Amino acid sequence: MIYLSSVDTSVLSFRFIFNVQWQEEKGDLHQLSWSTYEEPRLIRPKGTKDRQRQLYHLLLLQILPLFFHFRSLFVFDRAQTRMAMASIVRRKAYLLSRNLSGSCSDALRYSYSLTSFSRGFATGSDENDVVVIGGGPGGYVAAIKAAQLGLKTTCIEKRGTLGGTCLNVGCIPSKALLHSSHMYHEAKHSFASHGVKFPSVEVDLPAMMAQKDKAVGNLTKGIEGLFKKNKVNYVKGYGKVVSPSEVSVDTIDGENTVVKGKNIIIATGSDVKSLPGITIDEERIVSSTGALALKEIPKKLVVIGAGYIGLEMGSVWGRLGSEVTVVEFAPDIVPTMDGEIRKQFQRSLEKQKMKFMLKTKVVGVDTSGDAVKLTLEPAAGGDKTELEADVVLVSAGRVPFTAGLGLDKIGVEMDKAGRILVNERFATNVAGIYAIGDVIPGPMLAHKAEEDGVACVEFIAGKVGHVDYDKVPGVVYTHPEVASVGKTEEQVKSLGVAYRVGKFPFLANSRAKAIDDAEGIVKIVAEKETDKILGVHIMAPNAGELIHEAVLALAYDASSEDIARVCHAHPTMSEALKEAAMATYDKPIHI
Repeated sequence: MIYLSSVDTSVLSFRFIFNVQWQEEKGDLHQLSWSTYEEPRLIRPKGTKDRQRQLYHLLLLQILPLFFHFRSLFVFDRAQTRMAMASIVRRKAYLLSRNLSGSCSDALRYSYSLTSFSRGFATGSDENDVVVIGGGPGGYVAAIKAAQLGLKTTCIEKRGTLGGTCLNVGCIPSKALLHSSHMYHEAKHSFASHGVKFPSVEVDLPAMMAQKDKAVGNLTKGIEGLFKKNKVNYVKGYGKVVSPSEVSVDTIDGENTVVKGKNIIIATGSDVKSLPGITIDEERIVSSTGALALKEIPKKLVVIGAGYIGLEMGSVWGRLGSEVTVVEFAPDIVPTMDGEIRKQFQRSLEKQKMKFMLKTKVVGVDTSGDAVKLTLEPAAGGDKTELEADVVLVSAGRVPFTAGLGLDKIGVEMDKAGRILVNERFATNVAGIYAIGDVIPGPMLAHKAEEDGVACVEFIAGKVGHVDYDKVPGVVYTHPEVASVGKTEEQVKSLGVAYRVGKFPFLANSRAKAIDDAEGIVKIVAEKETDKILGVHIMAPNAGELIHEAVLALAYDASSEDIARVCHAHPTMSEALKEAAMATYDKPIHI
C-alpha cells in the first residue's frame, strides 16, 4: 500500500494535492483520484484507458519526490528541470507499464516504495532485465528485441560465434552448398541448351567450401554488429541455470562468471539425434555438420533419414557426383508433406538419380574396412542385406538441447522427449524462467524460433506476443524446392471437413516455360462451404519464396477467391498460385 497526502508540486508550474492509495481488494486495484485542491474520490478502473491513466497518475507520484531530492543536490534552471523530468518520466513510465500490465496480483508483487523505485537510477548494478542462454536464431533475435524494448539484456553463447546451428553448421552453409552445387549441375547439364558452352566443367571443392565459410563468417560478424548497435551484452561461454535469477557461465577463456537476471530465456536449440549402435566420427559417419565439411566428394553416400536435412545434403553431393542412397524407416519420405506433392517430389529426386530404400532400418555398422558396411533389414522384420558406402550421413532428426543446463535442479518441467513445457507466454512452471525455439514443443525451424523469441520478450516487457504454429511455413531447399503452409489434404480429410482442391502445374506457367524450369505444381486446399484456405503446397524452383503469399493469406483467413482476384504480374511464377486459386473456387484460365 502507498499513501501520500498533500504533496506540494508547484515546482512544475502547477499546484496539485495528491491523495493516493493503492490496495488489493478482491483482485481489483483501487485508486483515490487526484485533482487541484479537491477532496479525493474513489475511482475503479473501467477499462484499459482508465487503467493506463491511473498508472501515469501513480507515475507522477513516484517521480515528484525524486525531483525534490535532485533539486536539493543541484541547482536547475527551467530548461534543465524540464529535461530531467522528461527523462525520468520516459524511463519510469516504461517500468510502471511493464510491471502493472499483467494481473493485479502480479502487479502488486513489486514494491513501489521510493527506495525500490530509485534503484532504477543505480549505475553499478549488474542485474539484467533479460538473460538469454543461446545465441541461435531464437536467442539472438530475442536478445535484440529485448534491448529494443528498453530491457537490459545479456546473451550467453557457448559456441563463441553467434547464429547457433542454423548459421554456423545448418541453414546457411547448407544453402550456400546447395546453390553452388546447383550452379555446377546447371553448367554441366543445362547451359548448352541455352547457348552457353564450355570445353569442360570441374568442381573446385576447396573453393566451394571457402565461399560457404565466407558467407557464414560475414553473417556471424553481422549479428555481433547488431548486438553492439542495440547494446546487447555478449558473453561467450557455457551457461547453466543455478537459480531462477542466476546463470553460471564457464567462459571460453577458462574462467567462470555469474550473470544475474530478472528473467531468463532458454534458447539452446537442438542437437543431432543419434541412432543406437552408430557412432558419429564426422569423417566417415557424419552428422549434417560433417556433411558440410567433407574434404572430398564421396563416390557412394548413404543417407539415413529422408527428412528435410537428409534430402538437401543428399542433393548437394549427388549433384557433385556422388551415388546417393537414402534409407528411411517410414514408408514415405518427408512424412509431414502433403501426400500428392510428396509423390511428385520423390519422382523428381529419383530422376536426379537419388535412390530410396523405404520401410528399411539400419541394424548394424562396420567401419573396420576401407568402406563402411551397413546391415539393413525391412522395418517389419525379414532378411538382412548389406550396403556399402564411403560416407554415411546420419540424418534421423534432432532432439532438444536441454541436458546439462541445470533445469532439473530448479524444478523446470519437461516432457518425455526432453522438451521444456511452457504456457502461451513461453513461461515455464518456474517463475522468471522462459523457453523458446527447438527446446519447446512445435516445429523445429529457425524462423519459428525467431517468432518465439520476439513474442516471448514482448510478454516479458508487458506487451502481447503471438505465434500461430499452424501458419509456420516449411521449405525443403532441393531443386525443385517444396514449400507448404497450413494443413495437408490428408489432415483436412481426417478432420471430417468438406473441402475443395485446386491445382495448377508449372508446365502451364509462361515464366517457367520461358526459363526452361517448369517442373512442379501448386496445390490449394480450401473449405468447401466458405472457400477459406486451409493449406497451400508448392513444388517449384523458388517455392520457398512463393509460399509467403499463401502464408499471408492464411494469416488473414483469406479465401481462394481473394487470391484469384488479386492482379499478379506477368510473366511470373507467382501466377501459378493465382491460377491454382482460380481452380479451387472456379476454373483456371491457362489449362
